[in-house]
Amino acid sequence: MDDLILETRGLTKEFRGFTAVHAVDLKIRRGTIHALIGPNGAGKTTVFNLLTKFLEPTTGRIIYDGHDITTARPAEIARRGMVRSFQISAVFPHLKVRDNVRVALQQKLDNSFRFWRSERILDSLNSRADALLEAVGLSGFEAALAVELPYGFKRALEIATTLA
Repeated sequence: MDDLILETRGLTKEFRGFTAVHAVDLKIRRGTIHALIGPNGAGKTTVFNLLTKFLEPTTGRIIYDGHDITTARPAEIARRGMVRSFQISAVFPHLKVRDNVRVALQQKLDNSFRFWRSERILDSLNSRADALLEAVGLSGFEAALAVELPYGFKRALEIATTLA
């Protein structure tokens, strides 16, 4: 398996004597889709929180794209390309689709979350926003309000904002 994108070795998380995740070994190849299935309380969310660095493992290692990210900060692994989305949609429902992506893109301009920027400044983000929307299959929806999108399209919009 020389095309591994994600691997864990002995991944364990304990909370004050309670072991939520015990010695998980995963090997995920690039371009594949996997599911983590189990009953409530089985540790699925804890595994995702470990992989995305919302939690630190008690023991074990996490290797992403050939780099050991076990001690990396969440922002560092996000810059490497590993991000997550949540089950409940996290878009600005009353903003247009393109505007949702432009809000996320503002971080790179060092003016994050300054919603009242001039339209001229925000328009400079349009080509990148539109490219991200095209990448997730939302071309043609730039002017639609996010609240009007079907659920699957809202998820695609979340992916675009995460990539931004």
